[in-house]
Amino acid sequence: MERVAITKQAAAVVNQLKEKHGDLIFHQSGGCCDGSAPMIFEKGDMYLDESDVLLGQVEGVNFYMNQDQFAYWKHTHLTIDITEGRGASFSLEIPLGLRFIIKSRLLTQEEENHFNKKQT
Repeated sequence: MERVAITKQAAAVVNQLKEKHGDLIFHQSGGCCDGSAPMIFEKGDMYLDESDVLLGQVEGVNFYMNQDQFAYWKHTHLTIDITEGRGASFSLEIPLGLRFIIKSRLLTQEEENHFNKKQT
C-alpha cells in the first residue's frame, strides 16, 4: 500500500527536474511560502530532522512532511499533481511556470488499519 502517489503529468515534471538537478526530495511543511503545497528540492538543499516524517517515494523521490502537518493529514491518501501557475516558493518547478499541488482523499478502512494501527 502507498500513502502518497503521483499523476503521470507530475511524474513527467519530476523526471525532467531529476535530469537537470540530480537527486531530489519532496517536502510539505504547512508553514511559510506556499503553506501546505508540496515543494521539491535538490537532495541536501532542505534540512530534514526528526520532525519530518517520510511518507513514501514517488518516481524515486522521497516525500517528507513535517510532523505537525502530518497530524492533520495522517488519515488521507495524497496524490501529487501539477498545475500551471507560479507559487511563492523556492520549489524547483517554479521557473517552469508550474507548481505542484496535493489532492487528497480519506484512507479506506483497509489503508487506515495498515497505516494507523492503534497500539494496544
